[in-house]
Amino acid sequence: MKKRKKARRRMLFSAAAAFLAAFALVMAVYKLPEAERSLFYPEKYSGYVEMYSQSNGLDKYFVYAIIKTESGFDPAAESDVGARGLMQIMEDSFDWVKYRMELSDDTEYSDMYDPEKNIEYGTYLLRLLFEEYGDEKTVAAAYHTGRGNVNKWLSDSRYSKDGKRLSDVPSSATGHYVDKVMKAYENYISLYSASIEKGGISFHFDIKKE
Repeated sequence: MKKRKKARRRMLFSAAAAFLAAFALVMAVYKLPEAERSLFYPEKYSGYVEMYSQSNGLDKYFVYAIIKTESGFDPAAESDVGARGLMQIMEDSFDWVKYRMELSDDTEYSDMYDPEKNIEYGTYLLRLLFEEYGDEKTVAAAYHTGRGNVNKWLSDSRYSKDGKRLSDVPSSATGHYVDKVMKAYENYISLYSASIEKGGISFHFDIKKE
């Protein structure tokens, strides 16, 4: 009888230890994406990004992907060709966007170092590009290389099957940029949409998605 009790206690102890180990493993895996988000895929300037994404009909995760790729969330960033701020706005793009927005304020190109102004102008630029092209890859290409090059590529059947969307990007630099944006965009969706679904006792099922 005593042997049976000891054996039963050992079984219970082993089961409890196995449960705790499994729980600790699940929690460790569950917390990993949060660390990854904060380190590699942050949602900095979320108030501005969400406000201007919504007002321009954009997916905020696409905007985050552009900012991450363009400046790494550095509002003081300036490229070799003079692009400024979080979304790396060029001066001719700034002038075009301000004209299309029909603004009568005193915003100047130097204000593109200001996070809110940069995101306001950058998201409106993305809005105009989406209205013209419609899909993320073509929009990302136009954001990087300009509408002139993209329109030229769209008219070439080697790079566009329908004349509306790019099926191939002939520029290696722009192609690399588009790949980086789309990878970041996919990761933002995967990481943050999964965190929304993780609730209660069902959270561990979503880990398989990541």
